[in-house]
Amino acid sequence: MNRFAISEEPFLIAPLREQLLGHDAGAYASFEGWVRDHNEGRAVQGLFYESYRALAETEGQAIIDQALERFAITRAACVHRTGELALGELAVWVGVSAGHRGPAFEACRWIIDEVKSRVPIWKHERYATGAPTWLHPDP
Repeated sequence: MNRFAISEEPFLIAPLREQLLGHDAGAYASFEGWVRDHNEGRAVQGLFYESYRALAETEGQAIIDQALERFAITRAACVHRTGELALGELAVWVGVSAGHRGPAFEACRWIIDEVKSRVPIWKHERYATGAPTWLHPDP
């Protein structure tokens, strides 16, 4: 299983979650990031994600590997979309399984924060008024 992937197409969460299940896991935590209709006080009409795919997948996999070493978790995965996304579409998903809920929640939060700060994915937001803007990564 690729534990980190870039997807140009919408993806289903249920099959990803299934890959995290196991008798050694008593907890599961996930995060879903969707395209919202605003950012920093500006009305957003849509966006486009672009990545340096090879580097993004390598860095994303490194983040998952680090999470598996750093937290008491059994499995973890993340998928990030690229391409044109409309309001309400799923942009990123993170899932983590663990023996207990605490490490699952902690690792899930850590993974999404690291993905947003380290993985070369850029967001081109289009606004209702004004020029579109390229954004990356979160500071």
